Formats: sequence, structure tokens, C-alpha cells
Amino acid sequence: MKRIPFLPRWQKQPFLIIALAFLAGASAVQLFQEAITSDDAQAQAKIMGLEFTDAEIDSLLPSLEGFRNDYSSLRTNEITNSLSPALYFQPIPPDYENHTEQAPLSFSDQGAVELPVDREALAYYSVHQLAALIRTKKITSVELTRFFLERLKKYDPILHCVISYTEDLAMEQAARADREIAAGKYRGILHGIPYGAKDLLAARNYKTTWGAMPYKEQSFDYDATVIRKLEEAGAVLTAKLTLGALARGDVWYGEKTRNPWDPSTGSSGSSAGSASSVSAGLLPFAIGTETMGSIVSPSTTCGVTGLRPTFGRVSRYGAMALSWSMDKIGPICRSAEDCAAVFAAILGPDGKDLSVSDYPFNYQSEYVSNRRLRLGYDSSAFARQYPFKAQDSTALESLRSLGYELVPIELPEMPDIRFILSVEAAAAFDELTRSGRDDLMVRQTQNAWPNAFRQARFIPAVEYIQANRLRSQLIVDMAKVFDEVDLYVHPSWASRSLRITNFTGHPCIVVPNGFQENGRPTSISFTGKLFDEGTLIGVAQAFQNATGFDDEHPVLK
Repeated sequence: MKRIPFLPRWQKQPFLIIALAFLAGASAVQLFQEAITSDDAQAQAKIMGLEFTDAEIDSLLPSLEGFRNDYSSLRTNEITNSLSPALYFQPIPPDYENHTEQAPLSFSDQGAVELPVDREALAYYSVHQLAALIRTKKITSVELTRFFLERLKKYDPILHCVISYTEDLAMEQAARADREIAAGKYRGILHGIPYGAKDLLAARNYKTTWGAMPYKEQSFDYDATVIRKLEEAGAVLTAKLTLGALARGDVWYGEKTRNPWDPSTGSSGSSAGSASSVSAGLLPFAIGTETMGSIVSPSTTCGVTGLRPTFGRVSRYGAMALSWSMDKIGPICRSAEDCAAVFAAILGPDGKDLSVSDYPFNYQSEYVSNRRLRLGYDSSAFARQYPFKAQDSTALESLRSLGYELVPIELPEMPDIRFILSVEAAAAFDELTRSGRDDLMVRQTQNAWPNAFRQARFIPAVEYIQANRLRSQLIVDMAKVFDEVDLYVHPSWASRSLRITNFTGHPCIVVPNGFQENGRPTSISFTGKLFDEGTLIGVAQAFQNATGFDDEHPVLK
């Protein structure tokens, strides 16, 4: 028998009765035999924080019946997760201008890169170092791909970071890369480099499980745009990596993904496998996604570098939708400059994700790192007592020593608009809730997705629109912050910035900046102007060149 949540206490609520009936297997005819009463309407008004007179309620009732019929009609249509609303979020404030023209990308000179005597050291070579070895034919892509596949298979039983190996495809792509390079057709830095993708990105002929039990056998007959663009760049897809179920946390249907620095703990989420695998040297880079911290948080926990681009930079076609106005795709690597190389390959419009804008990406390592930039710092956040404070204070001094001018800033107050994410996520997984298959999810706590989706059904559409209007004001307020500085630095977790900028769409890069007493990594974050990832990455790379924390890695047993 299918469950009927909340009964009998709520069985006459007007906006629950449809969901309850569907969960119970009732037909639409059975559903509408019970009329909506004045008590039903008053109860719903109370939940919304409104008061109506008896006369006003009486006049509402016929329309409420009509709305309920409309809802039922909507639900006769197949609305897949991939179908986006006819409303597109843009993070751009009024009078925004971006006159930057595209310039050639310029990366650091790696010098002469040699194969290490101990081949295991390849695990922690950067993308640029591995690219130099492939380009100079000191190693083949097939050899490198086999090397990383072996490491994945050796350490995944400890870290639980892989959902599916794409070994056949990987060896095919690696062999093709070797043939092309031998023929003088070198595609660029990513040519022949193995990587992994968070398993919410569709890859033809392989499962795309979204990390969740209800979808563990799901597959698609097409590639996500990011997967396609990386193939065009010559990269080698080696594994589909874990994510917290439906992009929340680090618990998926098989296990909890582990932190390579301390496998007794989780890797954080939701880009859990992407961060864990790169940290452990199981892959040179991976693709993650962020809606509300899902690149920043696991990158911090695992001691790697993660780039969350400006909203609308990278197409999400073929990616699981959680929030159409907040989802972003970005690289997780061992260095900021590696992030630049991957980002350059995946950005730009594809004609499928209509939220994507076409802006240039200019990264010139020497020019950016030597400029006399004004760096803001979130003064109120740094002034508090919080974990990582000692490491962050040292990081600020390192930035000053590099010649940057540090300017105190105050971020705007964050309005109470967090439920925007809840509404969009509940809509994205409406069918999961109504079908009752949310019972299959591993996590069933009060704060887990199944309950969050149900809670969101009580959020009125009017309040959702009002929250987005306040979001527009927040975008304007953040533009004023950047009138004074080129970018700003802030604690990764102890600042309002992470929450604010996931709603305003600003880019962020998180980099390791030390270690806690327990040996686990710490991080600091840089947030930049809209579409100015080049400056953001350049400063982060300058910091890494001066500190070297990105060269540290865990010792696996």
C-alpha cells in the first residue's frame, strides 16, 4: 500500500489534498468529490500568514476549486527534470557594461617537465605538467589513462568516490588522442588528459544516477554539453563521480564519500566525488556543480581548488536541474591555473541552455598576478572568532606582501530569500514527491530532500516572486561593492558571501591556505566581478605561487 503522509490531520488542506490523493493512488474523479471548505481556506491562509474575513473566504472558494482543477490538469502532462521554465535568471544589474574583448589565453611556462622516477608521483602532477608530458610525447594518453584508472580502482573502496567507470570510452578517447598527437593535431592543454564528471551530467551509454536510489538505473542517450565540449578539447572521461543524493551532502545511494585527508570523515558535498578524487590524486581534474556551496565546501574539506563561475557562463544542458536560477557548473583541480584551462574549454553558449551569456574570458597569468589591484576583504567576517581564523589572517598578510592593496568592505544584508532554492528544487522533483518514490532516498531526516520538497509546497507563488524582486535589489547592492574593489577575499564558510553570491551569480574560487590541528585542510575564498573569472583566477594563482599549499596532498594507505 502506498503511504499517505500527514493524514488524517491535514487531509482537508486544499493544497495538500491533490498530492495526498495521488500518493494514495486516487483518481482525479475521486479527488474532486470532496469540496474545498471555508475551514480549508482559512487554514491555508494561516500558513501563509494572511487573514481573510468570512465573506472574503466565501468569495474565494469557487476560484480555489478552479485552481485545483488547473493543478490536476498540469499533472497530466509529462514534465521532465530537463524541461526548464520560460523564465531565465540573469545576474546583471541595471546599466551593466562589459567592454572587455577576448584576448589570447596566456598560461605559466612549465619549463622542462620530466617523467618522475617514481611513476606514482604523476598522481599529483598538475594538468599543465601532464599536458607538457603528453605534448612532448614523454607519456601517452593511454598510459596516463591506465595509470589513473588503476588508482581509482585501488582507492575507491576507501573513498567511495566513483559511481561508474567509463573505462571503454576512456581507452577509446585516449587512443584517439595519441593518434591525433602523433599526427601533429594537438588540440590544447586538455588533449589526452583523464578527468571525472559528477554523476549528474549525462554521458551517452552510461548511467547517470544523480546519486539517488530512485534514479540509480537511469541513463540518457545524449551527452551533456560540458561532456561534449571536453571531448572536443581532447579530454578523456574516465569515471562518473559521486554526489550527495540529488546534489545535497556527501551521502549517495551506495555509501558516504570520504575525505582523503581523514577517511573516517565525509568529503562534504555535493560535489563529493569530484573533490575527493582530485585531492587523492585519482584524477587530474573533475567537474563539479554548485547551487549553494557544492564546489566551495568539498574543495575546502578535501584541500583542492574549486572554481564556481558566474551564473550563466557554462551550459547546464544534460545536467540534473535542482534550481534553474542558481545551478552552476565548474572545475575542481589542484591549482587555479588548471581551473582556468578547464573553464576555457567548457564555457560559452550552446543554444540549448538559454541562460548562458557570451562574454570573453581573459586569463593572462603574468599580467594579472603582477597588477596593482584593489582587493576588498570582508572586514566583519574576518574580525569574528571562527575556525580557520589563524590561517586566514596569514593569508591576508601573504596578499599584502604580494603588493595588493587590501581595502575593508562590508557586504549587504542578506534578505530572507533562501526559500527560492526550495521552491525550484521542489518543482524540479515534483513527480518524485507525488509518486511517493521519495521514500527510496537514503536520507530521510527533517532537513533531507524528501521533507524539504514537501515543505516547499506550502510556499506561495506570490512570496516566491517577491523574494526574486528582493534578489534584484541584492544584485544592485553587490554591484556597489565592486565599485570600490577589483575583487574581494573572505572566509570560505564564516562569511555571508557564499550565500549572497550564490543568489547574485558572482564567481568564486576557493583555494587551500593551511591545515587545522587535526591535519585536515583549510581554505580561503576569492569572489570577483561578474564574468571576470580571469582576474579572479589570476590573483588566486598568485597566492598559490607564494604559499604552495596547493602542492600538499594526503598520504593514502
